[in-house]
Amino acid sequence: MSQFIGKSYQAQGKLLLTGEYFVLDGALALALPTHMGQKFSISAGLADRLSWQSYDVDGSRWFSAAYDLPGLVILEYSEMAPAQRLQQVIRQAFLRSNFALDELAGCTITTQLGFSRHWGLGTSSTLISFLADLTAVNPYTLLEETFGGSGYDLACAQASGPILYQNKTAQKVVFQPPFANQLYFVYLGKKQNSREGIQHYRALGKIPADAIEQASELTLEFVACATLEAFESCIQRHENLVASTLDLTRAQELWFADYWGQVKSLGAWGGDFVLVTSNREEQETKNYFQNKGFEVVLRYQEMVL
Repeated sequence: MSQFIGKSYQAQGKLLLTGEYFVLDGALALALPTHMGQKFSISAGLADRLSWQSYDVDGSRWFSAAYDLPGLVILEYSEMAPAQRLQQVIRQAFLRSNFALDELAGCTITTQLGFSRHWGLGTSSTLISFLADLTAVNPYTLLEETFGGSGYDLACAQASGPILYQNKTAQKVVFQPPFANQLYFVYLGKKQNSREGIQHYRALGKIPADAIEQASELTLEFVACATLEAFESCIQRHENLVASTLDLTRAQELWFADYWGQVKSLGAWGGDFVLVTSNREEQETKNYFQNKGFEVVLRYQEMVL
């Protein structure tokens, strides 16, 4: 029987509050692990094969596959593209591991999301974190050889609170804004592909060093903010820095030009969540976004670990 049977694992989701894009070139970033994550469990299954079952937050199965071992040949799948992607990531993990692929024979791996898979909170990064832990390989190396990215999401996967992240190094930081009850996360419903966002950034060529330095300085300013007004000033300056350097349009200009607070894009611009500030009542704030068709509005405390 496989020594993996009976193992379980949990990884947290992620939000990148500052340093988006620039973190790829060494900028200091403020990242927030979320209460919601993904759970993984391994139970006994059919001999000579690996079965994989993935469930969304509502309990519906969104993906399943079966692989013949030891070759990890795809036998069954609910959708071919993710089955091939999973096959590639598993192979890469075991390629660097002291474990043989045979160890997966007779295993059923079940995954359970604590957030909607459409929310962009880390379905892939939590998977990388799990497989790296299972096979005892370096998670950042595995990420580099599969999905790519800065790795802040991997740091969030096992973080117990906000972190400062730079060049594959995470440091726990005290970030408990006294105005947290005036911060909300709004889901835009336009899921962003992180790999495409990275490609756009890389296509711009070399980013000026002073822009990366400014992003790092702004990250420290965010952490030090004691008032909502100071925080909103940081948002405005950070958004303008990203917009002007990368020739992007702010989410506030695109969708919320008449909004009374500030809107901060998170991670790759154009999709998933934005953070918004509000000095008005919670219901009035939620009504504003929901009347525009953005139904998911979460309080800061509901989202951030």
